[in-house]
Amino acid sequence: MAGPVRVQQSGVLLGQGKRATTIDELISPGLRAALDRLDVRSARVFAGKLQGERRGKRRGSGVEFADHRPYVAGDDLRRLDWSVFARLDRFMVKIFLEDEDLAVHLVLDRTASMDAGSPPKLLGAQRLAMALGYVGLAGNNRVSVWTFDGAEVRRLGGIRGRAAAPRLGAFLLGSTADPDAPPPESGGVDSVTGRVAGARSFAAAMRVIGGGITSGPGLVLLISDFLIESGLEEGLAMLTLPAAGGGARAVAAGGGRSDLWCFEVLSPGELDPSTEAEEGSFTGDLLLIDSESGRTREVTVSRASIRRYREALAAHRARLRAAATARGAPVFEVRSDRDPDELVLGALRRAGLIV
Repeated sequence: MAGPVRVQQSGVLLGQGKRATTIDELISPGLRAALDRLDVRSARVFAGKLQGERRGKRRGSGVEFADHRPYVAGDDLRRLDWSVFARLDRFMVKIFLEDEDLAVHLVLDRTASMDAGSPPKLLGAQRLAMALGYVGLAGNNRVSVWTFDGAEVRRLGGIRGRAAAPRLGAFLLGSTADPDAPPPESGGVDSVTGRVAGARSFAAAMRVIGGGITSGPGLVLLISDFLIESGLEEGLAMLTLPAAGGGARAVAAGGGRSDLWCFEVLSPGELDPSTEAEEGSFTGDLLLIDSESGRTREVTVSRASIRRYREALAAHRARLRAAATARGAPVFEVRSDRDPDELVLGALRRAGLIV
């Protein structure tokens, strides 16, 4: 082809960016203060393992009244409803909705394409994961974090409470497996390091993560650019199957499937490559190198090529939304240059994920 060829390492279009190194780069004190008053909510009500701050399916000794049942020998006499006895001359026991916790699983894409963009997509994804994870911790939920990078899956699991926020931030920054976290019961994750090797494809990584979610169904918040060639539908299905060990009873109770939310992280230049062309950073003849597969392609940036790119991106995004909708999952666009507070405090509250 005519003219000099510039080499550009790319996820889709742009080069690698600077990574965050401190927790303050992920979440500001002001945002933490705003999130302290919020909590996450699932469209389904799941039965948790520990007492938390959520109304669950089980009826027990919580604080919110649910129903009455006839008294039987051995019942706590303090739960007798004397007003019902006065009206009906029958001993009835009050039943309350049990407060239960919710399992929140953050799934973060750390594949090479996430380093692309200005600012890099990984930074936007880390900020969103930190905000969502902090809301989960502030609500005293069980928060687990899973990352996949095209080679292995890593896990930080079983944390709860605001005091665990530094562990959450450190894991998101370095994706270093936490040896103190309780290991999953299945899914092939090493019980000491929290890692599993060989998860090279998106579908394989999601299979490992889906198999490792043994704490019961809950929220699964998947943060990725979803720029994958194959296995999209299969991978999403792995995250919404009945939890390991849930069995027919969990499915019959309506709680056998996880509540999946997808967050599509793209950089401004990926959404509109003409902005990069105007700045002069993406013009002329280029040799693009795929950051994950290593494949190369020579391109000449022109209005026609940008139009074809936009059409291909629109088709890919439509496929993502169709696949997510089939699993009952909403998809939210996340621009890497936007602060997460706009999404968390705005769109996600309107959508009912954050309350």
